[in-house]
Amino acid sequence: MTIEVKVPVLPESVEDATIAAWHKQPGDSIRRDENLVDLETDKVVLEVPAPVDGKVIELRAAEGDTVNSDDVIAVIEEGAVEEDAGDDAPEAAAKEEAQAAAQDEKPAAKTSAPKSDKATDDARPSPSARRVAAEERVDTSGVEGTGRGGRVTKGDVLKALRGGGSRREERVKMSRLRNRIAERMKEAQNTAAILTTFQEVDLKAVMDLRRRHQDEFTRRHGIKLGLMSFFVRACCDALRKFPVVNASIEGDEIVYHDYQDIGIAVSTERGLLVPVIRNAENLGLAELEQAIADYADKAREGSIALEDLQGGTFSVTNGGVFGSLMSTPLLNPPQSAILGMHTIKQRPVVVDGEIVIRPMMYLALSYDHRIIDGKDSVQFLVAVRDALEDPARLLLGL
Repeated sequence: MTIEVKVPVLPESVEDATIAAWHKQPGDSIRRDENLVDLETDKVVLEVPAPVDGKVIELRAAEGDTVNSDDVIAVIEEGAVEEDAGDDAPEAAAKEEAQAAAQDEKPAAKTSAPKSDKATDDARPSPSARRVAAEERVDTSGVEGTGRGGRVTKGDVLKALRGGGSRREERVKMSRLRNRIAERMKEAQNTAAILTTFQEVDLKAVMDLRRRHQDEFTRRHGIKLGLMSFFVRACCDALRKFPVVNASIEGDEIVYHDYQDIGIAVSTERGLLVPVIRNAENLGLAELEQAIADYADKAREGSIALEDLQGGTFSVTNGGVFGSLMSTPLLNPPQSAILGMHTIKQRPVVVDGEIVIRPMMYLALSYDHRIIDGKDSVQFLVAVRDALEDPARLLLGL
């Protein structure tokens, strides 16, 4: 009996998908629930598992083709799957290992003694040379090494670049996700009247709190107490005070939300994803930390679901993890505001008339000036700052 494999029903916000990679070819055996193909959408990569055990007899779309919901993309002939290697495979592997060990124990002939491992290591590019070569796309096999034993050094790679080394160009088609990111970012700039206001925050109180209670918090909740949960909690309290920052525009109407679904920007190899924490206003610090960690892991593993990326009333992005001192984050439409966190720097500040060194961070709030006035944006950011500089306000609801 032949079984058709169809593209799963895609959400309304996703029009189509692209065949990213086939994991089986015609004639290959496949087990039920084994991944047959990866489908790339505007937001995530979907795995399509085999519905039955059997053999792949036809692929009806090639890698790179665009497909829609319910399109038939493959045909499987249902049936028993033959065992791949048989029961003798472990014994054969053990026998090979024993033979290899016996060969290793034989004394090597003096006339064919191999080079020492040290000499081999010397001939390899140094770690810094490999890093520069990877960044500049230089093939180190063509670079003359001046280091010990002919090893290619960082200086050798830089010299090759200055002397007209590799000038190779490579054209790579943009992924569906990167294309969608480009479209949404340009849409945000073309549609919204984006303005950014800045504030700085002294994080000494938060960092002291984390230092005092980190061990007990980790033992009790099974996760470390980070900074992001404090920022999300502070944003939720500020959004409650200034609901227009949590609103969005639909046509000629302003939509106010009585809930706070907070998007957390996560950087992955494929691009930026913004999973959404639903009803973040009802979650404690431990629950927020767990949700953030779970989404970050899923995003980087490529296992995040489409529904995890949909919706959201406000977003938080942390460029500080990459060393950003200050930036103007772009909106995540249809949201009307986004908070940008940045790197923490020890800076001299005046506290009670005294110059002291404190861990300072610049905050940036980008907002849609069509519905959010400057007064609301500034007061919102001040409320976030006040909550972070005095974390007790988060517990007391002040």
